[in-house]
Amino acid sequence: MFSVERGQFGPNFLFGAATAAYQIEGGQTDGRGTCIWDTFAATPGNVKNADTGAVADDHYNRWPADLDLIRDGGFDAYRFSFAWPRLIPEGTGAINPAGIDFYDRLIDGMLERGIKPFATLYHWDLPSPLQDRGGWMNRDIGGWFADYCALVGKHFGDRLYAAATINEPWCVSVLSHILGVHAPGYRDIRAGAHAMHHVLYAHGMGVDALRAEGVKNVGIVTNLEKSEPASDRPEDIKAFEIGDAMFNGWFLGGVYKGQYPKVLTDLLEPYLPQDWQRDMEVVSRPLDWAGINYYSRGLYAWDAGRPLLPIRQVKGTLPTNDLGWEIYPEGLTALLTRVSRDYTKVPLYVTENGMSESDDARRVEFYDMHLKAVLEAQKQGADVRGYFAWSLLDNYEWAEGYSSRFGIVHVDYKTQERTPKGSYRAFQGMLHNTRAPA
Repeated sequence: MFSVERGQFGPNFLFGAATAAYQIEGGQTDGRGTCIWDTFAATPGNVKNADTGAVADDHYNRWPADLDLIRDGGFDAYRFSFAWPRLIPEGTGAINPAGIDFYDRLIDGMLERGIKPFATLYHWDLPSPLQDRGGWMNRDIGGWFADYCALVGKHFGDRLYAAATINEPWCVSVLSHILGVHAPGYRDIRAGAHAMHHVLYAHGMGVDALRAEGVKNVGIVTNLEKSEPASDRPEDIKAFEIGDAMFNGWFLGGVYKGQYPKVLTDLLEPYLPQDWQRDMEVVSRPLDWAGINYYSRGLYAWDAGRPLLPIRQVKGTLPTNDLGWEIYPEGLTALLTRVSRDYTKVPLYVTENGMSESDDARRVEFYDMHLKAVLEAQKQGADVRGYFAWSLLDNYEWAEGYSSRFGIVHVDYKTQERTPKGSYRAFQGMLHNTRAPA
């Protein structure tokens, strides 16, 4: 059980569970188009055990029972994502009626159970035909994404409690276009620099499209790390400044201040889109809330062998999860207070926080420590309004395939049987099946 109590967080604080469409839905039928993760996973060597999301947790068919788990756990909200290729198979143009019907059923099912829908419009499943046209490297994606957002706003907006345009723009751009770890798997600085800007430009275009359809409570979800220098040597401090700008400052500065960190634009200028500065007013459209995903920290050392980005991450000495990510709850407090102090005064939500681990007792301890970190951030003045556990279910963990388990509910991938873990019971015990006021 947790050592914290629900009442400590405030009377209107929301607790939720989070998932993403490609990681749980399966259901690659009924008119759903292909996405970049379908082809990335089909390419030998990209994903452990050549796992794909074709079936995943079969949430497409089992969603009623999964929503029951959220309700029975006492959670107030469910953070889910729409699958762009399920709604618009080619990315633009014709709409798939079966996709509209599925999300109608899902959202109505949440409302029937008293669960607030927190929607994410893009959680990495870009329709393959748009990738054929350049994907996030093509500035036209701003318009493609805006049209998709308008569709979602028109059909579902009046039933959403909150809507986020993009999930984790660092992963969409840097991890996927410079480091090559996620789809579409580029290792190219020009591709990455274009994607880093275009993902935020598309976000701003999406904000406008959602608001034009009357959608309220619009935000974005950034994944942040607690960046630190590997030592107190001046060169490592400089590496930290670049690393922190790359992971945190680019996306926070762009969205909330309309400016990118100079330490990074000085390095990336030759590779950025022409006249990118003209887009910054769109990039920094005012928002209603800010989502923060947090898992670990990053330690940076200078690496002169990398002349363009002369930095590398080094391993720290803290305990880790089974993916090797350090467990550092103090980093969550520091980031929440930093965002609140330096970037925006809108309400903050911890939209993802969790642990890949086979030992669920360690997961319970992880959540307990990070819930305390949220309380400490509130004490220091951060306006934190909610916390979402990642993830509701064991699921398809991207390049890790099914080898990594973040869920508070165990999934037997052969039978699709769901079994609540101790971490689910810990939330259930804290929440006491009572919810925050509507």
